[in-house]
Amino acid sequence: MSQTATPAAEGRKIKIAIDPLTRVEGHLKIEVEVRDGKVVDAKCYGGMFRGFEQILRGRDPRDSSQIVQRICGVCPTAHCTASVMAQDEAFGVKVTTNGRITRNLILGANYLQSHILHFYHLAALDYVKGPDVAPFVPRYENPDLLVNRLKDPAKAEAVNAYGLNQYLKALEMRRICHEMVALFGGRMPHVQGIVAGGASEIPTVEKLAEYASRFKEVQKFVADEYLPLIYLVGSAYPDLFETGIGWKNVIAFGAFPENDDHTEFLFRPGVYIDGKDEEFDPKLIKEYVGHSFFNQSKSGGLHYSEGETNPDPDKSGAYSFVKSPRYRDKPCEVGALARMWVANPTLSSVGQKLLKELYGIEAKVFRDLGDKAFSIMGRHVARAEETWLTSVAIERWLKEVRPGAETYVKTEVPDAGEGTGFTEAPRGSLLHYLKIKDQKIENYQVVSATLWNCSPMDDMNQRGPVEQALLGIPVPDVKNPVNVGRLVRAYDP
Repeated sequence: MSQTATPAAEGRKIKIAIDPLTRVEGHLKIEVEVRDGKVVDAKCYGGMFRGFEQILRGRDPRDSSQIVQRICGVCPTAHCTASVMAQDEAFGVKVTTNGRITRNLILGANYLQSHILHFYHLAALDYVKGPDVAPFVPRYENPDLLVNRLKDPAKAEAVNAYGLNQYLKALEMRRICHEMVALFGGRMPHVQGIVAGGASEIPTVEKLAEYASRFKEVQKFVADEYLPLIYLVGSAYPDLFETGIGWKNVIAFGAFPENDDHTEFLFRPGVYIDGKDEEFDPKLIKEYVGHSFFNQSKSGGLHYSEGETNPDPDKSGAYSFVKSPRYRDKPCEVGALARMWVANPTLSSVGQKLLKELYGIEAKVFRDLGDKAFSIMGRHVARAEETWLTSVAIERWLKEVRPGAETYVKTEVPDAGEGTGFTEAPRGSLLHYLKIKDQKIENYQVVSATLWNCSPMDDMNQRGPVEQALLGIPVPDVKNPVNVGRLVRAYDP
């Protein structure tokens, strides 16, 4: 990690560049300007051009679901899901009930793995002190760890040890989740079992039993260890429930269809913008490239169905290879917080109990958290609660799936067609758009979660959600901008 900072001076702006920001899945540079101990300006730099849209042109449409999984090593299953949903629509095929549920079981297991990974192996070391050995060093000098927040030294050490033990146990839980994915997906990462028309594996009694036995162990970890730790950490950082609000606009595309017509979802689609709830309308999505290293044939924002991916690394005024997706021309946050805010589900009994005991908050549903949800710690609470909700749904899907029943409908590639797959990656809203001509891919566009959250300024000079949420973040020591990392990692870019 490299960091540069100008000398501190009261009332003077100090520029800090964290390049790369570590413990994220990808390549990200964060630049902030600090004045009087707080961030007053921020930029997210996406420095890598990936070019999957170009790679896919001219290929068999069925190749896309395998190729796009290489976009992300943590959530390849979500990219595969969005890709085959786009193929389903373009091919004109309707998936069987058993195929839908099997897909849910595959993606659900990846959700559990990704959520556990996010806190324990990416974010937790912003709060828990690791040993002075690699990979825990080098690191910032962080005086704001749990061991220093808790007044009782014995309790502080015990809580820190508790967190470190869970760090190691979480590695085992992730391995088990990967096995659950592989049972019906063929392997993990880069599953082969989710295909256009459904799923290639017909669940048997034996495989369902293997999946269920592994799942029970993960579900117990979530209820007994993950959820309580999140609330315990949050109780030591009440200030982080007031920090990192952002635009307070959220969007969710919907995830885990609960019926074969895809009109009901575990996490429903919806929008909360300018303080009001709206129905999700895909026609209102546009991508802007005013500050992105891309050119396009038309000025202004383009709907994803007209999307162009023409890189221009020398473009004046640009600073990121990330486009700027907007809904109704507004920046919107995506992810677990967005899904939980839109769906507003009942909180787990563990969460309700600990919110009352540790914070004195009477909360039955997620929106009872109010503005505290839009914060660094609120995003972690949302993700932990969603992990529990996903596990409850998996338990139900295991009862609904029919051993031996067909999961696949035969498909044929049409001469021409188009389709869009809408789903939710663990880190946020995801769509894949496919257009076919002469049985080949003519255009393919991906609008992923990190494009929404870590987008640069748009053509209207509106900051992206992470850039906006960084404003006001406390940075008492410019040599150790711990809270900057905490905020960005809470979004899981």
